[in-house]
Amino acid sequence: MCQIPHMITSRRFLVVLLSSASLLFTACASGGGARPGSTEPVGATTAALRVYDSKAKRFVPFAQLAKAAARADLVFFGEQHDDPATHASELAVLAALGERRPSVVVTLEMFERDVQPLLDQYLAGTISEANFLAGARPWDRYTTDYRALVELARVRGWPVIAANVPRRLASGVSRRGLAMLDTLNATDRRFVAKDNICPKDAYYTKFAQTMTGHSAGGGPPTAADAAAMAQMTDKFYEAQCVKDEAMGEAIVNAWRAAPKGTIVFQVDGAFHSDAGLGTVERARRRAPEAKTIVLSAVPIADLSKANGAEHADKGDYILFTRAPK
Repeated sequence: MCQIPHMITSRRFLVVLLSSASLLFTACASGGGARPGSTEPVGATTAALRVYDSKAKRFVPFAQLAKAAARADLVFFGEQHDDPATHASELAVLAALGERRPSVVVTLEMFERDVQPLLDQYLAGTISEANFLAGARPWDRYTTDYRALVELARVRGWPVIAANVPRRLASGVSRRGLAMLDTLNATDRRFVAKDNICPKDAYYTKFAQTMTGHSAGGGPPTAADAAAMAQMTDKFYEAQCVKDEAMGEAIVNAWRAAPKGTIVFQVDGAFHSDAGLGTVERARRRAPEAKTIVLSAVPIADLSKANGAEHADKGDYILFTRAPK
């Protein structure tokens, strides 16, 4: 996804966005290659994205993914933060949902709940983009990775929700544990979910395994090392839960406040939503009646070697993208 010059107007920007999404739809129309005798175009971009239907156990056209996602109430897109093709796919999915549903809400891990007023003002056109970004603490690659999502929502009049807990609060939990939440003042408490549940379940096991993978050392850990690691893992996991609870609450609150028929499109790091854990589980707990669908992006070097079965447990649909060199 290329960087769009700031001088492009909102109307022209929408044309650019939808044209880009249309190109991706064309590229994905055959699910990785046009069938003999079909009228679907074949070219270098045809293999830019391959979509795997985990339930059907086969690769499918992008249009089939879009149709299935549009039937849900809550769509979770688990991304790989450093993959440009993943971000292009997010834009394509969002545009496809907008074509199929009358009302869309975008919720993002990438903005924290305390900057919602600035985000609202920017969407309403009452502050400049420069002022918005100056106060909203955007992620480093906002311009190339997430701006297109926000701008599409802005042009279409869709709400964008800053879903994540403020980083400083999550950092406090990672040092002091969940008990830290009891010390928050009334202002900060509004930015944290009302309920914060952090069981040692499958999500905890996955998180602990990831933490072990990041640990350092030249030999077997001592008992003291293991105890310290376990304590650190638990506190970091509680901070992770606080993020998931905040996002799950924000997603459901936005869905319930929106007009009937609204679909919510949540973008987060894949760890937060893979296998229906993390943020997905928190949203489902709050809205068990909502229809949810989980998408997970998997960048690989060679799309012809995409192994859907290997990644099927991550989501309802796996989006294989070409990893950057």
